Amino acid sequence: MFLGIDLGTGSVKALLLDAAGKVISEASSSYRVHAPHATWAETHPDEWWQATVKAVREAVGNHDVQAVGLSGQMHGTVLIDKNLTVLRPAILWADTRSKEQLEHYHRLEPTQRQRLANPIATGMTGVSLLWLKENEVAIYEQVRWVLQPKDWLRLKLTGEVAAEPSDASATLLYDLEKDTWANDIAESLELHSTYLAPLLKSRGIAGHLTQKSATELGLSANIPVATGAGDAAASALGSALLSEGQVQVNIGTAMQIFAIRGKAKVDPTLRTHLYRSSLDNYYAMAAMQNAGIALEWVRKILSMSWDEMYTEAFKISAGCEGVTFLPYLTGERTPHLDPNARGIWNGFGLNHERGHLARAAFEGVAFALKDGLKALEDTSVHADSLRLAGGGTLQPHWRQLLADVLEKPLDAVSVVSSSARGAALLAGLSVNTFSMNDITAFTPKPQRVAESVKDEGLETAYQTFRQLYRNVKHLNRV
Repeated sequence: MFLGIDLGTGSVKALLLDAAGKVISEASSSYRVHAPHATWAETHPDEWWQATVKAVREAVGNHDVQAVGLSGQMHGTVLIDKNLTVLRPAILWADTRSKEQLEHYHRLEPTQRQRLANPIATGMTGVSLLWLKENEVAIYEQVRWVLQPKDWLRLKLTGEVAAEPSDASATLLYDLEKDTWANDIAESLELHSTYLAPLLKSRGIAGHLTQKSATELGLSANIPVATGAGDAAASALGSALLSEGQVQVNIGTAMQIFAIRGKAKVDPTLRTHLYRSSLDNYYAMAAMQNAGIALEWVRKILSMSWDEMYTEAFKISAGCEGVTFLPYLTGERTPHLDPNARGIWNGFGLNHERGHLARAAFEGVAFALKDGLKALEDTSVHADSLRLAGGGTLQPHWRQLLADVLEKPLDAVSVVSSSARGAALLAGLSVNTFSMNDITAFTPKPQRVAESVKDEGLETAYQTFRQLYRNVKHLNRV
């Protein structure tokens, strides 16, 4: 058996895969994202570990585990001292406190920014480190290592410090041209490049389970632990997104659109991302911050169950009779690169009920996704259809709305927890039980779940959505 652990934003998933690629069991355990200030997003790694123990014990049961693989939320910042002790809560991808520190990156030479190959955004490790250096000096001076969330989890499992390219390339401290840490750029920013952990291959063995961690998890000691990958790269592997020309939409807490690339092709506008995959290629990505996180907020605000939200929302016609929702509760990345962007409902009248607000929320998330797709298409990405993955895309009416807004048919990738599955596949690859041919053979072929239907009401609503953002942008000062 191969254990995949996916350390997400709000929960950790543990998934058990057998040697034939079949999911035997899975479990999850949640934890909170803390916001001690309005623009902050943090979780202490101790909470991750407590949830991991619970999820792993439940998923594994009495099964024997041959190897462990890891996946995790990207861009985070975990500070470790020389004794390998966590110095403070981890700063997460959704954190926007570092807006002022963006200027340090904007002052870099254009050639340096192109080598980073990514938009300059809050929540990314390099920018968060600059904030810590300027605002938490005493803590910053104790730092020995700066790790990504899943790299911290691997340290907890093995006692070994390491990083790997898929997560590293999303830190704004990685040189995509040279395929290694951008030590010179880190030093230009007056950040210590010595904080950056040694790089290993994602599908290599990074260490073995210590006796202490094994005991807590209910596993045997000395089990090999694969290096792992960032959740986006792991998800691509878990859903067999392997070939150039394939484009996949993932909808969960946030949203991503992936397009596999054989070579490092940088977006000259730096609106979209370019990262290393878990293998030997790259993927371009549009990243939108507010999907499930925004819909869950709306559901709570409206005091609706999920069944009520779907039922009432999809009774309402396209365009919501004039109500528009901007989903930017945590700012936005692609295409706006605007950490100050915020959510809004607009266009209320006495005729509107909560179903209109719910429908507008679904449309707003879909419109934000369309903005991201357009930005990615501007980099010469093209697809006649889109693969659809993620736990937030199972409801048929929601799928149809996405197809209609994106103007593409959707093919669902029917895999369970693709990031955790990708982590388990990396575990199998690390000990040579799985081959690359197995990845495709193990994965169900995508199935058509929605054809795109032209809807003039949606197109009008989309143009209103875009204009609304432009009209209120100057009002947002967080």
